[in-house]
Amino acid sequence: MPRQRLSFHLNRTVIALALVVTALDALTKAWARHDLARHAVRVLGVVWLRLQYNGGVSFSINQSGPLVTTIATVVVAIVVVVVGVNARRGAPAIGFGLLIGGGLANVVDRLAASPHRVTDFIAVSSFPVFNLADVSITVGFIVLMVAALRGEALLGR
Repeated sequence: MPRQRLSFHLNRTVIALALVVTALDALTKAWARHDLARHAVRVLGVVWLRLQYNGGVSFSINQSGPLVTTIATVVVAIVVVVVGVNARRGAPAIGFGLLIGGGLANVVDRLAASPHRVTDFIAVSSFPVFNLADVSITVGFIVLMVAALRGEALLGR
């Protein structure tokens, strides 16, 4: 039986999109920490911009263990990056770019902060407060799920 070599290619779209998401998220979080520190701002109806810090993961799960959360987040981010930079062109590249960018942005924010917490500032009704990185992760996951359900190969050339 002939051996198959693992092919690996670096998808530049994934990397570029991840870097753009990371940069935009950092800018919006810096703005939120500065401009929303004193008061929340009502945007429209039930949508508010309100500064909040999250020591846990999505939906403030595991608030009591920021070190464990940080380590787990970094491990998951590394795995997604290693897999995602080998994404196919099109929807898979966009999905992985958004997922990696959002994950990287939250890891950078968490590691840069003391104590290690993520900056959240978008509030919609009683839904947990979130940020641009969270939106990117969610949209990236949805794009990948739709591509997979449509039968698209997510990885490889």
